[in-house]
Amino acid sequence: MSNEETRSTVVVDIVREIANAQKDIHSECCATSAEQSINDLLGNFGGSTGFDTVPICLYNDLGAIFRGYGVAPGATPGTLGPVAGSYYFRVKAVYDDNSAVLELLRSPADLILVPDGIAEQQVTNLTATAICFTVDLNAFAHITTLPAISAFVTGTPPTN
Repeated sequence: MSNEETRSTVVVDIVREIANAQKDIHSECCATSAEQSINDLLGNFGGSTGFDTVPICLYNDLGAIFRGYGVAPGATPGTLGPVAGSYYFRVKAVYDDNSAVLELLRSPADLILVPDGIAEQQVTNLTATAICFTVDLNAFAHITTLPAISAFVTGTPPTN
């Protein structure tokens, strides 16, 4: 197996594990490592945590962080809202071809809709936006997982 195949497998495996853990939370209604974040999400040490999301950031071969974009529906049916971008994502689904549906996570207080850099984006109170897009996980070389959070302000579980 080549380095490229091993690298892609690591990202795919972690994203798939996060997706499965998040799905388990809603079907059953290291402090910053993938394993710790997943354990926190699942409440593996001390019962339910109320967390529903492991935020992730993705990076390409050159170490550049990936920024996703999307557009929410407008206020009037059939119209579009403004473009929004984020460096933080929630895994919605992972498919057998190693593609994944990711959801933008953003702070409702963040007035910068398309941040120029990760340091410019607010991370306090990251919230699910319902703005989703599909990626090829094989295009990424590195993943950073953040501590588990509750990304749904209404308390309503997401649909996976």
